[in-house]
Amino acid sequence: MTKPEPTAEILCIGTELLLGSITNGNARWIAEQLAALGVAHLRQEVVGDNQARVMAAVRAAAGRCRVLITTGGLGPTPDDLTTEAIAAAFDTPLVEHPEVWADIEAKLAQRGRVATPSLRKQALLPEGAAVLPNPTGSAPGLIWTPPSAEGFREGFTILTFPGVPSEMQAMWLATAAPWLAQSGLAAGVLASRMLRFWGVPESTLAEQMADLLEGTNPTVAPYAGAGAVKLRITARGADQVSALALLAPVEAEIRARTGQLCYGADADSLASVVLEQLRARGETLAVAESCTGGGIGAALAAVPGASEVFVGGVIAYANRVKQGLLGVPAELLEAHGAVSDPVAQAMAEGARRLTGATWAIAVSGVAGPGGGTPEKPVGLVHIAIAGPTGVASEAVRFGASRGRAWIQTLTAGEALNRLRLNLEPGSPEPSE
Repeated sequence: MTKPEPTAEILCIGTELLLGSITNGNARWIAEQLAALGVAHLRQEVVGDNQARVMAAVRAAAGRCRVLITTGGLGPTPDDLTTEAIAAAFDTPLVEHPEVWADIEAKLAQRGRVATPSLRKQALLPEGAAVLPNPTGSAPGLIWTPPSAEGFREGFTILTFPGVPSEMQAMWLATAAPWLAQSGLAAGVLASRMLRFWGVPESTLAEQMADLLEGTNPTVAPYAGAGAVKLRITARGADQVSALALLAPVEAEIRARTGQLCYGADADSLASVVLEQLRARGETLAVAESCTGGGIGAALAAVPGASEVFVGGVIAYANRVKQGLLGVPAELLEAHGAVSDPVAQAMAEGARRLTGATWAIAVSGVAGPGGGTPEKPVGLVHIAIAGPTGVASEAVRFGASRGRAWIQTLTAGEALNRLRLNLEPGSPEPSE
């Protein structure tokens, strides 16, 4: 038998993944966890709910890697066939675990439900497999080293998880992560930091960091998103302290080169950063939105504790709402049109007046796909920021090529970023 390489693979099972009905967020989350543990992860695969294909994928993985991590196919329905397929791949019978069935019955009783015979299949595991407990759901996983055979890696082990993200994550943190940490697969410890930027193209940022992108420990890699650009710094050390010590000077260098372009790190969002700035100042925020249809307010409200700072807003699509609720003068709308600096400014001032907030953001634009003119094309947006000393606005052209949702996403991000820059220490507040 071949000596195993200390690598892991991820196998996600579910026809819905192949059809694109759901996003494969489980693979991304597990990959991040493996990286944090320092476990080399070289391959991901997705197969549908087909026993023969699952068997083939599992047997192929047994010849390549030391640990195979699967998600999906552990429920009670006929298409939940992961456990059966894994057992069949190694010609191993399934045996019932009475403690698993008792756990399923107890959980259902707590919810006022009675266990049906179809649920009993979840208590079946390959002979010799250990239960990977599911603290929140009914379907357990397994940790199993199948019988050795020609062509399989020595010590090859399978860990299975349900496809429900919350269940999978709870099982991982409680059982799988400690097991992997002691498995001998980890080659040191990885520390990672994701720096987030707004207002700079990925290509420009990459050019500024060209020398850092060539590093091997830490490594620096750029990622582009909807208006935002990210740089992930990853360092490997003997332990977490040494890995962080390698990472810290590279992060400091990147922040020094980019200044205010870097708005945060890791889980930070433009909304969370703005809310924290305002919280530190003891100030509040309101919004007045036209083309974004509530997108800015939704981004703010998604941040826990937003109610301490975000007081509310108005979605003013129709001109009569701009006039009636925000007090935009009819003559401004007639003279300049809804998509204009004067109207955006009046919307921001109206939101401040209506809510009593310290600051207000207002946006009005042409999100498309129709409604554009040569003077006011699709992608033109006016963004206004009103504060204690005045109001200012500016036109931004996002273009029409990437569609309505793209324009709305960029508008929300750009508006929040402009307020962020206004709130930075030493930045002048808006004035007419």
